[in-house]
Amino acid sequence: MPHDVTRPNLNAHVLVPTFPRINRGHTDTSPLECAKRRAKRAMTIDDEMAPHSLRTGWQVDVSSTLWNNMRFRDRTRAKYENADEKPPEEVGLRDRLVHFTWPWFACTMSTGSIAVVLGNTPNKFTGLKTIGKVVFILDLVLFTIFTICMLVRFILVPRKIIASLRHSVEGLFFGTYWVSVALILNCTYIYGDPSTGPWLTKALEITYWMYCAAAFLVGIVQYSLFFRLERLSVSDAVPAWIFPIYPLLVVGTLAGTILPGQPETAGRNIFVGAVLFQGLAWAVSFLLYSHYMQRLMTSELPSPTTRPGMYVSVGPAGYTAAGLLSLANQAPSIVPANYFTSISIPDGEIVRIIGIMSGLFIILFAYWFFMITTIAVLLGSRSMSFSLNWWAFIFPNAGLTLATIQAGKVLQSQGINGVASALTILLIIMWLLTAAFCIRAVVLGEILWPGKDEDKTMKKLAWGWQGNKGNPEAGTIRP
Repeated sequence: MPHDVTRPNLNAHVLVPTFPRINRGHTDTSPLECAKRRAKRAMTIDDEMAPHSLRTGWQVDVSSTLWNNMRFRDRTRAKYENADEKPPEEVGLRDRLVHFTWPWFACTMSTGSIAVVLGNTPNKFTGLKTIGKVVFILDLVLFTIFTICMLVRFILVPRKIIASLRHSVEGLFFGTYWVSVALILNCTYIYGDPSTGPWLTKALEITYWMYCAAAFLVGIVQYSLFFRLERLSVSDAVPAWIFPIYPLLVVGTLAGTILPGQPETAGRNIFVGAVLFQGLAWAVSFLLYSHYMQRLMTSELPSPTTRPGMYVSVGPAGYTAAGLLSLANQAPSIVPANYFTSISIPDGEIVRIIGIMSGLFIILFAYWFFMITTIAVLLGSRSMSFSLNWWAFIFPNAGLTLATIQAGKVLQSQGINGVASALTILLIIMWLLTAAFCIRAVVLGEILWPGKDEDKTMKKLAWGWQGNKGNPEAGTIRP
């Protein structure tokens, strides 16, 4: 006789009790109690984290839903010394999406930076602009998909919104989202301006200031959170500490890109704003460089898997040099003749000279970090496995490439232009390799998997660990 019970309404899902086939030692073997125990095992989501529709003692019949129809198995065959640290061997789509972390936007940073480099490279050929447009469209598609995945993650586990921003690892990568936006704005002008009207010029002026305001706010809020809530050790210092200010590091290149289409007054304001924000970003980055250098001198190198992230140190000097050289090259047409002084030499020419010398002054600093990191990566290449840090092979070095392109332009050097073209080819090769390894890692379950991503130490929110009794910070999750 079935029991007459009232079943909760779970957003119109069909709910059915499931009955175990054998008695596993329980003294109460009534069908109702067995059904409840079986349902609880099938869906053990922490009530604090789970959406309301999942807080139940009944098992949901999800045969018609996407979440549980798609099941994934861990194909890495990795061995763990401690069984309590072993991630689940099989998970659903929901379990993977809640581990879609901010570092994924390093992919869109890299893709967007490739499109920007292709649009600026000095040695062009027929069809290059079309290739750049294709890469830009791919970047837009990836950015849209990643943004949707991040929204789904926060809808499933709302508490991860704040937790992801203040987390000592994942939170650092929030800036990658905003750098991706800046690169999209760059590409919008490079590939969209020739075929659009004056509306795009005004739209880019407005979005430029909106972006600067958002990036400035990110730099303030995120560092305030880390200063107040986290205690990071200098012995673990990494270039990723610069990421909260990274969105302002690309303001100079963004301004240099959109300035040619701006009217006089708007262009002058954008120029001055770019110098201010670029100076702030470079100053903060330089302060953090000291901690990173102290770590390299007093502690061991990062693990081989995370060493590609050392390339992030190339970006601040690279993007700052690129921004200064780009702005300097346009200063004579932007800065009025007597804007700062009343001497006979136009102020724009003075600003141009200062900008060029400043950009050239720091460009080799970026190359120095590039060489140091390359040696470290090669030494650890045999022990290296894929992580999202691999995208750092591209986007910081794209800043170095842009700086080289601008240096070749202001110095009118064919040799430097050749170096810029060689760097562009290397960037494309590394993008293809990294993309292939990234897809492989997702398929095998090396990333985007419970217990394997940047949020695995998130306090009480490590949703995705199965039976992880050895990790006191992990939450309880469905199998």
